[in-house]
Amino acid sequence: MKIIDAHAHVVQCIAGTGSQGELRPCGGGKAIYATGSSFQMLPPEIGEYDAAPEALIRVMDAHGVNKAVLLQGNYFGFQNLYTWEAVRAYPDRFIGAASYDPFSFQAEKIKAHLFDELGFKIVKFEVSSGSGLMANHPPVDLNGEVMHQCYRHAADRGLIFVVDIGKPGSVSWQVEALSRAIQQYPGMKFVVCHLLAPQLGDGELLKESLGKLALPNVWFDLAALCANSRPEIYPYPTAQGYVKDAVDIVGADRLLWGSDMPSTLVRDSYRHLIDFIALHPDLSGGEKEKILCTNAERLFFPQ
Repeated sequence: MKIIDAHAHVVQCIAGTGSQGELRPCGGGKAIYATGSSFQMLPPEIGEYDAAPEALIRVMDAHGVNKAVLLQGNYFGFQNLYTWEAVRAYPDRFIGAASYDPFSFQAEKIKAHLFDELGFKIVKFEVSSGSGLMANHPPVDLNGEVMHQCYRHAADRGLIFVVDIGKPGSVSWQVEALSRAIQQYPGMKFVVCHLLAPQLGDGELLKESLGKLALPNVWFDLAALCANSRPEIYPYPTAQGYVKDAVDIVGADRLLWGSDMPSTLVRDSYRHLIDFIALHPDLSGGEKEKILCTNAERLFFPQ
C-alpha cells in the first residue's frame, strides 16, 4: 500500500514564536522559549538544529512513505523559502504550503510573492493561542473580516486552505465560527488539522464538533492525534476510537493520515504513527487505504 504523509515539516532553523515568546534552538535537538522553558523538539535521527528535506526522506523511505505535504506555522517559525526549495529539489516527493501573518503591514506584498511569484498552491494557517496567530495577536474571529480576507484571497487563487484552530477550550477553538465561514466558500477545499486536536475525555465534544464541520469541501488530517492522547502509548486506543468516530461521522474519504514529524518523533516512532491506522482493528482495508494514501493523493497530488 502506498502511503502519503499529509502533515510534515521541514525546518531550516528553529525560529518559532508562541505565547512564551521567541523559540530558539539550544543544541541537541532542544529548543528554549523566552520564558526559559526548554524541551526536546527534534529527535536525533532528524537533526540537532534543523529538519532537512533529506532527513525526512530518509525516514519516509525507511517506512514506505511515498510523498509528504510540507506544512508550517509559528511553532518552528515560518519556513516559506526553505519549503519552496525542498519542493523544487524533490518535486516527486513533496508539495508545500506557504504561511503568512495577515497583520503584517505589507501582507499584500507577501501574498503576491508567495502565491503569485513562487506559486504555492496551499496556504496554511495556525491560529492557535499556543503557537499560532492568537499567541501574539488579540483573539481573531474565524468568521470575521481579518480571516475572510484570507479566505477570499485563497478562493480567488484556487488554493487549498489548511487551518489549525488549536485545542478544545482555547480561545482559537472556534468550531461554529469556522463552520459558518467555510459554508461561504463552497468551491474551496479546506483541511482542518489534528482532527480538531481532541484530548483525553473529549470524545462527545469531538463527535458534536465533527458534525458541525461535516461539509462536502472539508477534510481532516490526523496529525498529532496520538500525541494529544498522552499519557497513552501505542496503539493509542483513545486516538483509534476518535478515528473510528470520525469515519462514522464525516466518512473515511475525508480523513488524511499525517505524522506531524519531526517533533512527534521525539515521543514515538514513525512506524507506530503509521501502524495506529494501518493496524487499526475497527477499520476495513479500504478505509485504511483511503486514509493512508488515496484521499491525500486525490486532494494534493491529482494527476
